[in-house]
Amino acid sequence: MSGAEGYNRTMSVLYIGYEENDPTWMREIRAADPRIDLRTPADVVDRERVRYAVVGRTRPGDLEGYPNLEAILSLWAGVEHLLGDETVPRDVPIVRMAEPSLTRGMVEYVCCHALNILLRTDRYADGGWSHPQKRVPRFAPDIAVGVMGVGVLGEACAAALSRLGFAVNGWSRCAKKLDGVSMFAGRAELAPFLGASDIVVLLLPHTPDTAGVLDREALAHLPAGASVVNAGRGELIDDDALLEALDADRLDRAVLDVFRTEPLPRDHRFWHHPRVTVTPHVASVTNPATAAPVLIDTLNRLQRGEPVWPLVDRTRGY
Repeated sequence: MSGAEGYNRTMSVLYIGYEENDPTWMREIRAADPRIDLRTPADVVDRERVRYAVVGRTRPGDLEGYPNLEAILSLWAGVEHLLGDETVPRDVPIVRMAEPSLTRGMVEYVCCHALNILLRTDRYADGGWSHPQKRVPRFAPDIAVGVMGVGVLGEACAAALSRLGFAVNGWSRCAKKLDGVSMFAGRAELAPFLGASDIVVLLLPHTPDTAGVLDREALAHLPAGASVVNAGRGELIDDDALLEALDADRLDRAVLDVFRTEPLPRDHRFWHHPRVTVTPHVASVTNPATAAPVLIDTLNRLQRGEPVWPLVDRTRGY
């Protein structure tokens, strides 16, 4: 749909979002290729012409009734909302979002909080005066950061943490090799991974296999004084077990960007716990300006019958 190739004017691309920035998304996508016939559901005249759907937030039934739908392109890295919707056609492939700003945002979030934990900057938030000479100084090589989930985002975070000087561990479902990262794989190696990590960063998707992966038993394997950063999904952590570990001084700190219920209810203990930092699901946000060319490239590849990436594996749940 760009360059020398011709755009197939016999087809339409459906856009669904339900977000305030939907007009921005549609403007950026059309700017990336002015020839695209991009339509909202209300603008679709002939459902048979719709071959692709670009979606953010969806509601059950949104993707029903498009008989020639060939692919669904998610604006988000997470696709649980699509996989959990039984009205989404099971035979239609789903492509997750992977774009430069999304990756950079996650890298900066993770590195920021790893450094904050290293430097103990939260101790100074109340404006008090402490005496650093009374503390033994520590530096990045003294701290091991364990990254749970080493896909696109996790691999980039692991590389950035390594460049900062941290010792880096990685944990994944299957065996994987990354330069400069001590890798662990599978449930059998989860306890050793946790025991070797002073800061654990969760970047896993929410699947039946990962739900509650950081439960009471898993938290007990962390070294005394360890910290947790969750920028993956709220369902990965047992909230009560995490609070118990913090209250008992077994853990030093938790930085949480994702929660089982969002927005996080105002009466939740996370808001008021002195060792918990809450951020409102802002660790990494897709940027329409940089994501639109990625979407157009994916649509071009689909039209040419070429492989697209990252394609969702429904059996794995991501």
